[in-house]
Amino acid sequence: MKTVTIFFLLNFILVFTLSGQTNNQNLLSDSDLAFLKDMTKDVMESSRIYPGQNISDEFGRNNTGGILIRPGGRSCYPAFWIRDYAMSLESGFVTNEEQMHMLLLTASKQCDQTWITKAGSIIPLGAIADHIRIDDSKPIFYPGTFSYSGQGGKTWGMVPPYGDQYFFIHMAHYYLKSTSTTKVLLDEINGVRLIDRLETAFKVPPTQQDGVLVYTTDDFRGVDFGFRDVINITGNLCLPSLFKYRASLELAELFDLINRKDKADFYRAIALRLKNEIPEVFSDSRGMLVASTGKSQQSDVWSTALAVYFGVLEGEEMNKTCQFLTDTYKNGTLAYRGNIRHVLTCDDFNDSSAWEYSLAKKNTYQNGAYWGTPTGWVCYAIAKVDDEQARKLASEYIEDLRTNDYRKGGGFEAPVECFHPSGNKQNPVYLTTVTCPFAVFSLMKK
Repeated sequence: MKTVTIFFLLNFILVFTLSGQTNNQNLLSDSDLAFLKDMTKDVMESSRIYPGQNISDEFGRNNTGGILIRPGGRSCYPAFWIRDYAMSLESGFVTNEEQMHMLLLTASKQCDQTWITKAGSIIPLGAIADHIRIDDSKPIFYPGTFSYSGQGGKTWGMVPPYGDQYFFIHMAHYYLKSTSTTKVLLDEINGVRLIDRLETAFKVPPTQQDGVLVYTTDDFRGVDFGFRDVINITGNLCLPSLFKYRASLELAELFDLINRKDKADFYRAIALRLKNEIPEVFSDSRGMLVASTGKSQQSDVWSTALAVYFGVLEGEEMNKTCQFLTDTYKNGTLAYRGNIRHVLTCDDFNDSSAWEYSLAKKNTYQNGAYWGTPTGWVCYAIAKVDDEQARKLASEYIEDLRTNDYRKGGGFEAPVECFHPSGNKQNPVYLTTVTCPFAVFSLMKK
């Protein structure tokens, strides 16, 4: 009982640390927050794949033995994506039983032997799948395909995406927080203890020699974050380094639970280095964080807002960043109908592309469309310096959801994955568009 009590205390400290400090601000009215809560709950239900459920003739039935949560309802992404699921946990709408099934499934499909695909990409020991098929549970480590034998290739990187390893750690940490149990950490999955699998996963994304920031090159490129897997980004990578920061703190807590203070201290030291180096390496003169130090070295709204939310940016440095985000919201270069671009419109690489290297056309998908997933992080950051503007942005986000609510039927599709004023949009009934903002707005209300 003492260990569990200590864990809950540590978890409170971690949540407090990762969000800088809770603003204790109600950015949404009670009715708007209740609306978002109900929609989030309904989208989560629409995203569940029950055992034996048939999604489509092409993708078959859920034969994994438990409930899976896919990235959205209707026909969107008919598989289990680790990233989207892990990013939705803080919504509070995933049961402990569901968490256990997806955690153990993910662990059981971790790569236990380095191998090279037919397309020439490597899958290193410890790698976590990008997504897992529902019919035969085969792990697909690369974006862009459902084919186990056909995965990989230079288009999608020569190593798997870097974020999934850290999301695996987050899944385990959140499950222990939800259940107050530590036994699962020492349980063996395919002969390897879960805690050892978590530590191996942590070590998969590469760094420079003796470094801590996630790093890649053209020859060994991996996707920095799955929500921009059609963007080519190299060098030191900001966003996966932020997720590594959170994972470091989470691993430290997990090792505390099994009385491995040496390991806990080791991972807290990594977190401290990351907290110091991320602003030093990635900050531009305006207070924004750039996505990388190589290709697509552009100011990155998602990384910047998440760094504020995780508490990596603090003090005057944070205030400068939050004020700049506020100014960009007011001048119209940041948001549209409460949704957020990856790159400010004033920071587009050129007239043809928002990012320097993209497989998507400008103002479509990850190359200039507007997304609801980061809206909560951005609202949180703006609220640090301007409550009124943060509430305005949050209200616009809710207004768009109310207007286009998929539950109205017919051609209504919100929450969509992303959209653009030109009419381009992607995937209706999209999970993280509501789960991620709801988690932030709920935290700020506490």
